[in-house]
Amino acid sequence: MAPIVSPISRKQGNELLDKLEAAGLGSPLSQKVIDSKDNELAKKLVRLIQNNGFEPSTSQRRAREIMGKNMFGVEQAIEHFGANPSRQQLAILNEVPFSEEILAALKDTHVLVAVFPMSILDIRGKVEGKGLFYVQDWYNRQAFAKDRGEVGWRLVRKTPVPDSTSKSWDEQQALLSKDDETPKAQVMVYTTIGHFLATGERLFERVYVRCSDLSSDGPRVYVGCFGAYGLFVSYYWGDRRDDRIGLSAARKFEV
Repeated sequence: MAPIVSPISRKQGNELLDKLEAAGLGSPLSQKVIDSKDNELAKKLVRLIQNNGFEPSTSQRRAREIMGKNMFGVEQAIEHFGANPSRQQLAILNEVPFSEEILAALKDTHVLVAVFPMSILDIRGKVEGKGLFYVQDWYNRQAFAKDRGEVGWRLVRKTPVPDSTSKSWDEQQALLSKDDETPKAQVMVYTTIGHFLATGERLFERVYVRCSDLSSDGPRVYVGCFGAYGLFVSYYWGDRRDDRIGLSAARKFEV
């Protein structure tokens, strides 16, 4: 079903035409848009406006070809989280820091994510009213929930590390390969919510995964059970063994 588009007024249309003419859109270029097959040029213009002028780099386009729906890129961050990238942030994200071979090997098990500095509280506020977070307030004043993180690409595992449930934190850490690490809760929440908004797929729907953060009381933070009541953020079981708690993982950056 095509998205519902509210019609522009005659005044807006005239103002838009004036802006385009001032930018150099004359009669020959206008005719190219009119004659474009399947209205493709006009669609590209609309997409460019929707993305605040952002155009994916060659590296990002190639990553999209490999990862398909398992990529939450800059465009999706703009669309779903209202990100407004600075030039510096776009420069950092210009090159995907994982080889095509790595992306191809992990394209079904991981999500490639363009992470912007947004805290868990920021993300929760951006999707308020959509039922994507379980109703909780215990972490409102927690440092990990206010941590906005850093801009950059992350390659996040879509499921817990294999055989990591019913194990303590130390036992779980021993399962990580030399190429993997446990990400912060901010990265896991950003990835889980963003991927759902972009694809409708719920990650960690029936399981929790531990993150690297500690709550102010000391126990380790974990997230998951992303079902009909929304994403759960908790800490009760700390580092102890539990058959409902596995380990989150993300690929380390290549050197």
